Amino acid sequence: MHHGQLQALHGVNLAVPAGSVHAMIGANGAGKSTLLRTIAGLHQPTTGSILLDGTDVTDLRPEQRVAAGIAMVPEGRRLFPTLTVEENLQVGLTSARPGPWTIDGVYDLFDWMRERRGQHAAQLSGGEQQAVAIGRALVANPKVLLLDELSLGLAPVVVRRIYALLPQLLASGVTVLVVEQDVSQALAVAAVVHCLLEGRITLEGEPTGLTPAQIESAYFGVGRGSRNGNGRAAAAPQSGADA
Repeated sequence: MHHGQLQALHGVNLAVPAGSVHAMIGANGAGKSTLLRTIAGLHQPTTGSILLDGTDVTDLRPEQRVAAGIAMVPEGRRLFPTLTVEENLQVGLTSARPGPWTIDGVYDLFDWMRERRGQHAAQLSGGEQQAVAIGRALVANPKVLLLDELSLGLAPVVVRRIYALLPQLLASGVTVLVVEQDVSQALAVAAVVHCLLEGRITLEGEPTGLTPAQIESAYFGVGRGSRNGNGRAAAAPQSGADA
């Protein structure tokens, strides 16, 4: 993946089994958001491919990937500030797949939202906006939900409240790939954690098997070199699928 002459991702090989939470950690500029945007179709990979349930979706446009089952909650929420809560949720229906998530289901998930569905997004707090952004992605009924910097700019108590919803999302059949700078939060929620440094995966494993020293070395590039992939990146909600 290139930004002009700059190569932002190098040999990233990632497989995300169905029904799991995988976290991508790393410092600012490591390439985490670029990876999610590439999976979502907002950037086109220079080489390699993106597979969803074994199907190559590399050449699909972003809206086609939503229809195929990939939805993203972008960094900064990116709501329409002059639209109401419900109107923002309706945007997510544009390329939606059939499935269990509806606007009413989102209102049930976030118990405050139904009463305030006519309020403009600009009038919401940061945590409330994040909830609407998650709801907008859910009504598309994704197989894979990409969460970019979920905790950015939010109070810790709000972050914990949002992350507490992940078991409900998994129970509905959604697979989650989350980008997170808060390492402790990523370790707490993910089945597998990957660390990205300068566009390369430098560490991956189950949180219980990773030591603080390993994470620090991978995060800051101290010590041994990175573990490189083979140039294939993917969001694949099926065990063994490459991404």
